[in-house]
Parts: sequence; C-alpha cells; structure tokens
Amino acid sequence: MSENKPALIHISHLNKNYGSLAALKDFSVDISSGGIVGLLGPNGSGKTTLIKILNGLLKDYSGEVLINGHQPDAYTKSIVSYLPDEPSFAGWMKAKDAIHLFQDMYADFDLDTCHKLMQRMGLQEEMPVKEMSKGMKDKFSLVLVMSRKAMIYILDEPIGGVDPATRELIMDTILSNYSENSLILFSTHLISDIERVFDKVLLIRNGEKVVFQDAEELRQEQKESVNDYFKEIFKC
Repeated sequence: MSENKPALIHISHLNKNYGSLAALKDFSVDISSGGIVGLLGPNGSGKTTLIKILNGLLKDYSGEVLINGHQPDAYTKSIVSYLPDEPSFAGWMKAKDAIHLFQDMYADFDLDTCHKLMQRMGLQEEMPVKEMSKGMKDKFSLVLVMSRKAMIYILDEPIGGVDPATRELIMDTILSNYSENSLILFSTHLISDIERVFDKVLLIRNGEKVVFQDAEELRQEQKESVNDYFKEIFKC
C-alpha cells in the first residue's frame, strides 16, 4: 500500500466514551486503499467501537472520521461491506431471501459471484437460515459481504469459532474475491493463522493506537512474527 495514496479512511483525534469509560482516546490514523490491514488488540481495546463508528452505528463521538472524504452516512454504507462479529438474520428467512435483500440494498452486489460462492461454500439457497449451524451462518454471511464490489470491506472476526478447514476456506474466499484496489480491515484474535496475509497491522490498546505499520517492516525491525510481537506488547 503506497504511502502516497490519499487516505481512504481518515481518523483524527477520535474520542468515544461510554459514561466514564473511555473506549477510544485521541485516536488518529490514515489508511489508504489497496491491501489488508489487521486490526489487532485484546478484548476491550476499542476495536469493536472503532468498527461501529466506521459503519455509522455509533454517532456520539468527538473528532473527525472520514471515509473516502465523507462522514459515515448513506454514501459510506454504499461503499463499505461490513461483516459483524455476530451476523443476524430474520427468523423467517431462507438463504435466498437474504440474498434478495442484499441485492435490493446494495447496487454493487454481484449475484453471479454470490451463486459461485454459495456453491463453493456448499450452501443451498433454499436452506432456512435458522437451521444453519454457526459455521454455516458464518460462511453464508461472508458470501453476502464478499459478493459486493465494495471499496472497503470491514470484517469483524470472520474466522472466529470455526474449524481449521472452514477457516482455510473462508480465508481463501476473502483473498480471491476482493479487488486489489479495495481495502480490507480485518479484526481478529487468531493472528498466527493469518498474519501472512496482512499488508499492515493496526494495534490498539485501551482505546489508543499502539502501532500502525507495514507488517513485513514490523517483522524485520522486531525480528519476530506479528503474533509474537502482539503477545509481547499485550503480555498474553
């Protein structure tokens, strides 16, 4: 990812409190397009709060947040494809109903890609979502998100809680279905399994930015893996 590119995500002096608890503290970062950024930090570090702000789900914060030059709004929702950590669907839905909903909501939704990914994941459109296992729901949610031709993909724990074989399938699906000009912001706790795909890493602790750096540069400077560096920084 070139440092000369304009920031696709621009965050300046972002603060977010929940009562007396500071979830994000004077947080600033510029992230350009064209790569995968690992969003890393322990539980309670502020990752989910940051993700919700970027997706327009939290509004009461101070500081500046711009996505492709816009504050989070209807436009930014049209260019951001978001996978929450706990996907939810209406109880009456079959897979095909959720697909039709995404097709209606997002102009960049590619139905052909969706059909190919459904087949690849071993999913059937007639299957009621409520009868899917957690692993199947995770795969189906990813199919919907990656079937969009989005500018930004924000993936919150897309491989948490699934078996290693499914994890590999999910990672392969992510890597083979996003444009090289897009940005993936990838939040995960399973660093050792996937750090090889990170172009950059953004480490958060107690609502503050600790590191935002090219992943390979970090490895060379620290002479250890991103996972080992994470463990050292966060003492885990």
